[in-house]
Amino acid sequence: MRLITAYNPAESPSRTRPADRGPLRVAAVQQRWHRDPAEHLAALREGVRLAAAEGARVVCLQELTLSPYFAVVRKADHPAPAEPESLLTGPTFAFAAGVAREHGVYVHASLYERAPAPDGADDGLGYNTAILVAPDGTLAQRTRKTHIPVTEGYYEDQWFRQGPADGDAFPLVKVDEASLGLPTCWDQWFPELARAYSLAGADILVYPTAIGSEPGHPGFDTQPIWQKVITGNAVANATFMVVPNRIGAENGLTFYGSSFIVDPYGRVLVQAPRDEPAVLVADLDLDARRDWLELFPFLATRRPELYGSLTERRA
Repeated sequence: MRLITAYNPAESPSRTRPADRGPLRVAAVQQRWHRDPAEHLAALREGVRLAAAEGARVVCLQELTLSPYFAVVRKADHPAPAEPESLLTGPTFAFAAGVAREHGVYVHASLYERAPAPDGADDGLGYNTAILVAPDGTLAQRTRKTHIPVTEGYYEDQWFRQGPADGDAFPLVKVDEASLGLPTCWDQWFPELARAYSLAGADILVYPTAIGSEPGHPGFDTQPIWQKVITGNAVANATFMVVPNRIGAENGLTFYGSSFIVDPYGRVLVQAPRDEPAVLVADLDLDARRDWLELFPFLATRRPELYGSLTERRA
């Protein structure tokens, strides 16, 4: 597994005074899905081990960490439909808690969560949920994916309901001196979500991801656009973005990897290749957010009284 590192944070170009906080070392593990469960768990464990050995405090894993990307086909057409799992007693939490305790790190993972519908009706759906497990094996935070794709090859509306539209929509979690938000994949395309997290004080957003080829547009490589959007949201909101994507081919999709970590200035600190396992480790200068917002005060100069149309539903 390739190890790609960026130690000693890059200089904050707009800094005018000493940093108040020390750096946070984070990691993203890029892997494929292995059909053999034991092989898959071993590959993920090795990624976490490598990251922890490099001193990473937080290790981030891909979307639907333990499973194939089953939403490539509609639920009714799936030969063996995936079953949701319990948040705290299912295999994903058990795996994340085990490796977190073993290596003394925070472990971020993603799962298909079994949960009743908010109105009590059985809609046959669960949540696409990101979790962060603390070094002692306890749940530090969980966030349910807000935006759900509906396009060919990514029929997530057949499997997942939208995350709740309440005060729990954009939760943060503290790791040492950093505030982290835990959205998921399709959320990364929405500037409103990144802005909401930034307004709440997020230093880092982690986007577990499963993205690759477009079945209806086989010649269209969306990887450059995908990375530009996330990088633009990092700049506009003064947040670090940690983006672990998967690799490999599954049911007609080819995931393009290219996992990366970008800073509030839009600088890509580390990036994985498109087609091989990798562990990215980077030191994040947390007060780069403070410096950038002091020079370019995006949040302080907003005009929210003009933004009412942004909440209107459009086709």
